[in-house]
Amino acid sequence: MSQYVFITAGGSGLGLDMARGFLANGATVAVTDTDPAALQQARDLYPDLITFEADAADETAMRSVFDQLQKDWPQLDVVMANAGIAGPTASIEDVSLSDWQRCLAVNLDGAFLATSLAAPWMKQNKQGVMTLTSSTAGLFGYPFRSPYATAKWGIIGLMKTLAMELGPFGIRANAICPGAVEGDRMDRVIAKEAAARGIPEAELRQGYADCVSLKRFVTASDITDMALFLASPAAKNVSGMAMAVDGHTEQVTL
Repeated sequence: MSQYVFITAGGSGLGLDMARGFLANGATVAVTDTDPAALQQARDLYPDLITFEADAADETAMRSVFDQLQKDWPQLDVVMANAGIAGPTASIEDVSLSDWQRCLAVNLDGAFLATSLAAPWMKQNKQGVMTLTSSTAGLFGYPFRSPYATAKWGIIGLMKTLAMELGPFGIRANAICPGAVEGDRMDRVIAKEAAARGIPEAELRQGYADCVSLKRFVTASDITDMALFLASPAAKNVSGMAMAVDGHTEQVTL
């Protein structure tokens, strides 16, 4: 039976690759994103993809999305709380409160809204999978990225609580913790961090690779593979887990 899958921030990057993976496995997939151009490109790539222009941290917008999905879908099988932004790269004393709050809003409030709105629907059907995108920054500290690390640690706490609270209703909750993922977003992160620390980008990029046991970055498809596994019957007894897909991080930065 086809799964019904909802993904926040699915217009590009990891979210879009997750959408690709679920669509390839026969799922019905809806995504949100704040970028209309990205959503159009996503529809061009995957004509069956359902898209909503919505900010994952905006309660009114997210309630509207869920209202529409409940009119159109018989059930919700999988929610991927994936929305996130990198936030500022700066020493703690140079992080503004507004930048701190925006980073936590998108990363953590967004995960809260997606899962809290999905929970009553999944409870009705006594089944469901909630997968939250955290990070290796949710398992370690992360110098110069304090808002991001704080949000990603918060996602682990939220996920653990969801697993306990919703498990009796047949709902599983897990988090995926990507390491350094190849692509444009990681390029931007490295550029900002290199500037903040006053070191060459190439040196920092090599440092990221050297900090993991497998000495390489991961790919978006690696993260999608984990998402598909966690949503599958093969993971029927996997809940409350922070699943690192990172090549085994030994330390966060050089």
